[in-house]
Amino acid sequence: MKPIRLIPVVALAASTLFASQAALAYGAGDAFVRGGFAKSDTRSDNGIADGISSGETGFTYGAGYLFHDKVGIELNGSEKIEHDVTLGGETGSIDRMPVNLLVNYYPLGGLDSKVQPYVGAGLNYTRFSGEPEGIDARRSYGAVGQVGIDLAITDNFMLNGFANYADVDSRISADGERIGTAKVDPMTIGGGVTFRF
Repeated sequence: MKPIRLIPVVALAASTLFASQAALAYGAGDAFVRGGFAKSDTRSDNGIADGISSGETGFTYGAGYLFHDKVGIELNGSEKIEHDVTLGGETGSIDRMPVNLLVNYYPLGGLDSKVQPYVGAGLNYTRFSGEPEGIDARRSYGAVGQVGIDLAITDNFMLNGFANYADVDSRISADGERIGTAKVDPMTIGGGVTFRF
């Protein structure tokens, strides 16, 4: 058989193998870990901050557990993300480290499907550090929402994509005196892998 004729045969065999291995049913008792990279864009109206840089990227991670076929919890976050910031005409940088605790809903949970979408809502905690000298940015608590999807490669290995939006406001003080609130409100879009066990 000529090599050129082998290509469709190999492609058909590979797609059949993928389809047979990629059916996945999320169910109660499943646990997972995630890892990947994401890009964050901040809002354009930043409160007292003249500007907070957008388009910053960082490593993301998460872990979760399903206590029902369609409902589970997830704790996720990212490494410190450095933003350039301008406050009162002074330019510097600030580090933002978010942690999210969410309740996720899986509409196809309990069904064999290689595509498993989810939506979630919960609480965001953001810690700021590395502020310019004399500036203090207070930690933030707020709401967070996310949408995502897992695409099964095997029963335990999936490709993941997600987007989340968090309500992040920080009270800013200069030399101990409060000067106002900076509004960050990042929209984060990312992708990576999920391991289920």
